[in-house]
Amino acid sequence: MKPSSLLRNTLKSIDHKGYPAYKGLKGTYRFSSYLLNINHVQGDPFASPSSLSLSISGRGAGFPKELYDTPWRRIAFQDHLLRLFSRQLSRVSFQAKGSGKSGLLATSSCGQEILERTALQVDPETGDITACFEAGFPARGRTIDARGLEKMLFDLIPKAAEASLYYQNIRRENLIRDIHLADDQQYIREQLPLLGLCAFVADGAILPRESGVSQKPMKDSVPFVSPEAYQITLTPPHCGSITGMGIPKGITLIVGGGYHGKSTLLKALELGIYNHIAGDGREYVITDDTAVKLRAEDGRSIRRTDISLFINDLPNGKDTTSFSTEDASGSTSQAANTIEAIESGTSLFLIDEDTSATNFMIRDELMQRVVSRHQEPITPLIERIRYLYDSHGISSVLVAGSSGSFFHTADHIIQMENYRPKDITEAAKTAAKDFPAVSIPKEAPHFPDFVRCFSPNKRLLGDRRVKIKVFGKDSVSINKETIDLRYVEQLADSEQTASLGYAFLYAQLHIMNGKKTLGQVADEIMEQIRRHGLIFISGSSYPRTGLAMPRKQEILACINRYRKL
Repeated sequence: MKPSSLLRNTLKSIDHKGYPAYKGLKGTYRFSSYLLNINHVQGDPFASPSSLSLSISGRGAGFPKELYDTPWRRIAFQDHLLRLFSRQLSRVSFQAKGSGKSGLLATSSCGQEILERTALQVDPETGDITACFEAGFPARGRTIDARGLEKMLFDLIPKAAEASLYYQNIRRENLIRDIHLADDQQYIREQLPLLGLCAFVADGAILPRESGVSQKPMKDSVPFVSPEAYQITLTPPHCGSITGMGIPKGITLIVGGGYHGKSTLLKALELGIYNHIAGDGREYVITDDTAVKLRAEDGRSIRRTDISLFINDLPNGKDTTSFSTEDASGSTSQAANTIEAIESGTSLFLIDEDTSATNFMIRDELMQRVVSRHQEPITPLIERIRYLYDSHGISSVLVAGSSGSFFHTADHIIQMENYRPKDITEAAKTAAKDFPAVSIPKEAPHFPDFVRCFSPNKRLLGDRRVKIKVFGKDSVSINKETIDLRYVEQLADSEQTASLGYAFLYAQLHIMNGKKTLGQVADEIMEQIRRHGLIFISGSSYPRTGLAMPRKQEILACINRYRKL
């Protein structure tokens, strides 16, 4: 550890030298109230910015331990400070001028969801804070501008840190509000299984979003009002009693006309696996955190997956208990997605008719009469959905706008009308009596045993310079192989996509051995993250920005979409 005075003197000595001289600044420097770690220095002003971090002792930061003494409080605490720090950095970014990325100061940009991120971590025992950020070291052309960097390191960064990372300097009421919100959200999550629910949507929630590219709440939208039949009242510890719609376990059908809010409700439930920030409108939309959105995914690859629960007796005689293809159809891909979701341990399917393969979802009575069962290799979901709940405890929330076939099977039927739900279960069941129900096979089907065991890709094992590149939430590339994640719709942030890339690589290098199942591989990854943090699986030797916590469900989805297994 070096004194900050040495850093200042070193800067003066390298002023106007070639840009590579910045490399000599790497190290840890003691400032008056924190340690500055220069972890990685960019090689060029136009290259990716340098990686820095601040280490602040718990005693110095001064935050009471009760603000981070549980996992959910700690994550909310970290999220709150990160948003403050990010805002402060954005105010002073590029105040030092120069070529390329000179003067840049930035850290992770948080969305509406509250995620655990590597950008800011607090030690739950000591309260020590590590805040990571990027800095564009200033240059004139490709010549060092030491005065610009001195301004950043000794003026701009200290001001940003002082305003956001010390208890005495922040608006404490806002921090306490967010910690209390996390307590209330956790309370509702814990109540769901106790009350036999798979989701909860509070009265007054704002579900529509501002636009297709903005997750902020839509202004002047219709607040959610729960139907009396599903209305429950909960009493979280801080916000007082809260009333809303509890969606029971079982099979729930959401129907209604177009543009009346069916898919909007389902989308809110999809992202209800995460906590949301105050003011989002979905703060109290809470969903079973193992829920998986299912959809068709034409063209995806499938590797040795047992899809026989839905597809059997193919005309070409291909084995569907260990099915592989490079280019799956809509129905085959949705069958595989469903099986993989079960493999991941989900307790709730979320399905929208609009993004599903029709022949995977239903096969009506008339079609069954014209084309006999033994001539059709696809057993649609409507014939398995009750079995999956009764025998395996997997609930379903299904949006349907054009087919009433699920009326016979559903336990609960909710109609959305102008973004407001109403219970029509009894009326729909009565009307359904006039229409033939789909015949359901009486014999119990073969259930997958999930014993897929893969060996690692030999090219990755032998390559010591594997490159991971992230393309937003859509995909991540491992060297030249791109893993398409466009239809893994519950990813909330590109930093989760980056984490999936590193999790996949870690599995390849350290876990996959041809004997462990994919479920065991994903469980081991999650255990390593719990023990050592996300940085551990990334292989980085220093704290850094750019990673956010994924779920086991998305880790398995990523591995399953890699074409070289």
